[in-house]
Amino acid sequence: MSMRGLATFIGLGDSAPPDLAVTTERLSRLAPSANPTILVGIAERFDRLAEEREVTTRLRLCHFLAQAAHETDGFRTLEEYGGPAYFVRYEGRRDLGNAQAGDGVRYHGRGIFQLTGRANYRRFGEILGIDLEAEPERAKEPAVSLAVAFAYWTESDINPAADADDIGQVTKLINGGRNGLAERTRYLDRAKGIWL
Repeated sequence: MSMRGLATFIGLGDSAPPDLAVTTERLSRLAPSANPTILVGIAERFDRLAEEREVTTRLRLCHFLAQAAHETDGFRTLEEYGGPAYFVRYEGRRDLGNAQAGDGVRYHGRGIFQLTGRANYRRFGEILGIDLEAEPERAKEPAVSLAVAFAYWTESDINPAADADDIGQVTKLINGGRNGLAERTRYLDRAKGIWL
């Protein structure tokens, strides 16, 4: 056996799996102006949830984190910007399950992928065993937010688009269109330079 073959056999060669651990240090390299509390909350649980939801390849991880970084303004917030005057735009949106007065404001975007609408709070709360419909503020807790994001990723079957390295399709599945595609692409390129 050659030295290269021996190194590969014991895990030191080219075929050794990449180190995909998500740490606060790596997340801060991805988003240097991030809120440290958000980074810690994500890093503490990311690897376990990624394993459970099969976000276990470099491309899947990089696409997930690029989308997360964009949707959270570089991990600065886990709540949609705008306030009540802006959130009223969700009022009466039956496609979001907002059928009661005040639902637009109450169920505005929160979390890593900006969970929006009463129906989505109910659905993902049920998946996670948390009553997000009764307690929508919980969706912006880092641990809950991360769990919701992984559940959404799985429910929306985003792994195949990430496997194909199709940033446009991943973005469409996360956001419904191509909003912020240039920034999402920059985050993706940066993530690929961090998780080698």
